[in-house]
Amino acid sequence: MDILAQVLDRVRLGGSLLFHFELGHPWHLELPERRYALFHYVSEGSATLALEHGQEIQMSEGDFVVITRGEPHAFYSDRRAKPLRIMDIDRPSPRLGVVRHGGRAKPLSTMICGNFTVSRPLFGSVLELLPPVLLLKPTADAGWLEAILRRMVSEAAFERPGQRVALSRLTEVLFVEVLRSWIASLSPGEGGWLGAISDPHIGPALRLIHENPERPWTLSDLGQRVGLGRSVFSARFTKLVGQSMHRYVIERRMAEAGFLLETSDEPIARIASRVGYETAAAFSKLFHRHHGLSPGRYRAARRSDSGADAQEAAVAD
Repeated sequence: MDILAQVLDRVRLGGSLLFHFELGHPWHLELPERRYALFHYVSEGSATLALEHGQEIQMSEGDFVVITRGEPHAFYSDRRAKPLRIMDIDRPSPRLGVVRHGGRAKPLSTMICGNFTVSRPLFGSVLELLPPVLLLKPTADAGWLEAILRRMVSEAAFERPGQRVALSRLTEVLFVEVLRSWIASLSPGEGGWLGAISDPHIGPALRLIHENPERPWTLSDLGQRVGLGRSVFSARFTKLVGQSMHRYVIERRMAEAGFLLETSDEPIARIASRVGYETAAAFSKLFHRHHGLSPGRYRAARRSDSGADAQEAAVAD
């Protein structure tokens, strides 16, 4: 099983391009807090990224950054310039038009901005595992990044049949490539389960858990299957994943149960059995403790507002 593919397939990942900026010095952009991740690509020139807590990052041509928690931030060539607040921009058309801002002096910069959304928060841990600010620098094989973004820009430039679907698919590809690049840069013990996927022992253990979350997994059983003793496996799993194997199995079961409750009409007792619990009562008690709702109320709540967050994020403020 490809764990990352399974999780991304279930989170209902979405997103879109929001702005294509052409910027002449001096310029200054301010972006308010959002409930979704924002990404920015400096396709030409340079920019300074300023975060709310005071951190500044110098970005140059080819840099790609994701503000994974949607915190307020700003970009500028001169901080003293009067800021253009993104919420003040009038975008009456869904087409991605060019927004020109700043003076006429060089250096000139261009920047593409968009968002990533996850409409099943149960699986939002993919974004939560990423650092608050994820900066990717150009690499020898980074041509894919510009190619995807350029295709997104051309797709958004004119209204055509299937445009929303095309942009959504391109956004998914972009997000997967960003994750791949980030995972490749991790050191052992970083990135939680995303980073642990590539470990020769813990990666196979994670796949076994994801393939069969209902099994009564033990440290000895999984350790033996991946070629490690019980204590060594336990320590390695906790170090790389960031939580014990027992806790990870419970979270995996609760995630699977939440997915089944939202996407199927199976009885709660059947779902309980599918995720490893002999009685619906035992399952319901743990599910309520984990999610704050009973399985029945969770199903009703998720079906009533399913997709609302993604639709909201697709509207540029």
